Order: sequence, then structure tokens, then C-alpha cells
Amino acid sequence: MSNEQVKILWADDEIDLLKPHIMFLENKGYHVTAVTSGVEAVEEVKENHFDIVFLDENMPGISGIEALAQIKSLEASLPVIMITKSEEESIMEDAIGSQISDYLIKPVNPNQILLSLKKNLDSKRLVSEKTTTGYQQEFRQIGMRLNDRLDWSDWKELYGEIVNWDLALQKSGDPSMSEILHMQKEEANNQFARFIEDNYIDWLHHDSDDRPMMSHRLLKDWVFPHLSKEKPLFLVVIDNLRLDQWKTIEKVIREDFRIDQEEMFCSILPTATQYARNALFAGLLPSEIQKRHPKLWKNDEDEGGKNLHEEEFLVDNLKRSGKQIKHSYAKITNLTFGKKVVENLHSLSHNDLNVIVYNFVDMLSHARTEMEMIRELADDESAYRSLTLSWFEHSPLKDIMQGIKAMGGKMIITTDHGTVHVKNAIKVVGDRNTNTNLRYKIGKNLNYQEKEVFEVKNPEDAFLPKTSMSSRFIFAEGNDFFAYPNNFNHYVNYYKDTFQHGGISLEEMIIPFIVCSPK
Repeated sequence: MSNEQVKILWADDEIDLLKPHIMFLENKGYHVTAVTSGVEAVEEVKENHFDIVFLDENMPGISGIEALAQIKSLEASLPVIMITKSEEESIMEDAIGSQISDYLIKPVNPNQILLSLKKNLDSKRLVSEKTTTGYQQEFRQIGMRLNDRLDWSDWKELYGEIVNWDLALQKSGDPSMSEILHMQKEEANNQFARFIEDNYIDWLHHDSDDRPMMSHRLLKDWVFPHLSKEKPLFLVVIDNLRLDQWKTIEKVIREDFRIDQEEMFCSILPTATQYARNALFAGLLPSEIQKRHPKLWKNDEDEGGKNLHEEEFLVDNLKRSGKQIKHSYAKITNLTFGKKVVENLHSLSHNDLNVIVYNFVDMLSHARTEMEMIRELADDESAYRSLTLSWFEHSPLKDIMQGIKAMGGKMIITTDHGTVHVKNAIKVVGDRNTNTNLRYKIGKNLNYQEKEVFEVKNPEDAFLPKTSMSSRFIFAEGNDFFAYPNNFNHYVNYYKDTFQHGGISLEEMIIPFIVCSPK
């Protein structure tokens, strides 16, 4: 924004004494409107557009603090610089609480005013330019790394960098660079899919130093070691939480908790709740759960809920791990039950382990597919993150976490899988018994292009239930989703640009694990 375009409102009952300052600014190209009272300042904001306001704290009539509150009610984002003769802490606390952008102590000199203008009007542009330049420098390096033979640790680090750049570029407001980043993320997902195809089956069969932590080993290896008789441990599983969504709500959680450990682990395939979350609680892979708990496991084609026995799986996992402890389990799927958990949280303080599963993010992704209003509110990844943050800040889950802090409990936040923004439909043909998930298919007579999918011809190789002698699994990769040739265009238009899970992508498979202690 050039100086000629900047419109300043300056309110001071001694405005005549400030004429040299106003002339100084006008000579620099700024346009200044001068008024002598808080009432006039409020009226000017009602009637005209301004880029910034200089507001004297001590004026007759309504004070500067009162005028500030009224101006902010009219235009909350308008920067206001408070000018005061007083350095009293209470006055500045009131002003800061009313969201001033800066304050100056009288007598002010022209250079102080100019510096404040630059800081408050140019900071966003300067941050944007610095962020864009930083990514431009990093772009080539990320591209070169994608051509290397990356191991799991490399992929975690690279995906973390991509997410951080995504968030930074979102703040910078540079859509062209964000588009370039998304193209680079697509390329990264293509390479990551090859990496999974080459290594996934081996990870399940061979214990090696370079294999990732995976869903079925998470509780035994990463959660149970945090159990303590001194204070309760809370395991909060937020269903369908991506790494970028965690980064978005992290700043709110850091107000009450220290982050002791921040890690990423690998969701099993399919990256769908009935597989990944059951594996997490059972400490077993899906085919092993089916064998050990044949009456509790449900295949895709079976009727009824597929995640109704997580607590039974957890109890068996604790028993096999030799953990004789007091525990609780709660699954929150609606606001009413969430509030009930908040009300009864104190009763959990004597347990060694309290598991809370919160389904909101999963419900959000489904609602985004099915409800036009939600589709409009979360029409891209940036908006999807914003909606997640807005929900979290006003949810019972935040109240639950504050209750955990109050009782001095330790908290682990994690998830079962992430979700990916799908864009590209690929055709698959199956019989009427084929499952409906858009990111993976199970069936006997599947017809597809082999180069477009990751296929597991023998489900037992991937520790997946075998529903018939000739059944196989196929997984969509990157931002692909499966569509049937019948009514293809309608199907594609309905599901394109929705958030789905079940397949292979960085967003679905590389997911957060956070250990927190109360401040």
C-alpha cells in the first residue's frame, strides 16, 4: 500500500498543537483527517474508510478508551494507535484489552509516528514478502529431496516442512505461492505412494530400525510407558485429525499445557476408522483382531457399527501388556455427551488411564461431503483448518482439557488417521458386494487400472481379513478417489473436492502424537 493510499484518522482535543506532525505526514504522502473528540472519531469511522487511527487517551466527552471500544465495535480489524500522557499500567491494560495495535507516550515526535505507521501498516506485507521469498528458496531444495531415496524419518521431516510452509503461506495471503506449494505436495504424495508400495508389507512382517511406529504398536510402546501412580494419564484420540489441523489448534492448547513430546506415526491401511482405530486400541492388526475376537470384529460387508468394541479391545491390550490399572473409556459423538463428560471429569482423577475418543473431526469431514452449507464453509484446506479451530475453541473438548489441567493430569493427544482433499476420480468396477469407501475397495471381481492403485492381492500379506478366497484390497493414492462408470459425471461432481480417508497419502498416514503436561 503506497503512502498516497493510506488514510489516517487522528483524534486529539489539542489537534492544533499537532499541525506540524500532520503536515509531516501529508508531505510523506499520507492523507490525514483530524478531529478533536472521541465522538467525532466514532462518527468519522461510521461514515468513512480509514486504514489506521491515532487516538488521544484523554479527551473531554467520551475518553479515548471509550471511543476505542466503539470504534472496534464498528470495525474490529481497524488498527488503533493510542496516544497518552500517562504511563499508568492500568490505563494501558485497559487499552491493550480493547485491542490497540500500539501506543505512544506524549510528547511524540514525527519519527515515532512514522515508525508506528510502518510497523502496523507494512508488517503484513513485509511478513508476506519474507515468507514468499523463504519458500521460493526452499522450493528447489524440497524438489531435489523428493528425488532422493527417502526413509520414514525423511518423509516425516519433509511432510512437517510442507505443512509448516502451507500454514505460513496461508497467513501471508499469497495465493500464487500457495498454489505452487499444493502442486509440490501432489508430487510429494506421488513419491510417498511409491515409498509405501515398496515398504508397507515389509514393515508388518519384519522388525527393523527404519520401520515407523504404527497404529497397532502405539499404545504398548508410546502410551503405556507414561502411566504413573502419581497422576492420571488422559489419552485423547481426536478422530481423523491431520497434522495441519493439530498445528492449527496447538496454539490454543499451549495456553494451558507444555508440549513435552511431539512425534508422528504411521496409520495402518486402510486409513479408515474401523481398521486404524480398532488396531490402535487392540494392539493388533485387523486380521489378528478377527482371529482373537471373532465375535467382535466386523468386516465391511457386515451390518452394524464397526467400532463398537474399542473398550473391550483396550482391556484385552492392557491385560496382554501386564497393566493392572484402573481405567475409563468414553466416546464423544455429540455435544450433549461432551458436556456430560465435562461435568463428571472430576470422577476420573483416581484412574490411572482415562481414554477419551472425540469424533468431531470425523463428523466434520462427513458433514462437509453431505451438507452444502459445510461444503461452502470448508471449500479448501485453509478453510477446513479454520473451521476445525473455530469448533475446538468453543467445544467441550477444550473444557475437558482445561479440566485435565486443573487436576494436574498428563495428557496425550493423538488420532487414528488423517484425511485427504480428493480431486481426481479413477474408474473401478465391482459387484454389488463391493464396499462403498471412496479410497479403498474390497472385492472378488474388481476391475481397475493396476498402475493407478496399490493392490494387495492376498489380504493376509497386509494382515487384513480375507472375506473370500479371491477377495483383494486396492487403495487410492494421493488425491485420487474411486468412482463407478455408471453415472460417472454425477458421482465425480458430488465427491470431488471433499475430504476422504482410507487410502494412501501423507495427510492420511503421517499423523500426530503429542505428550502434554499442565503449566
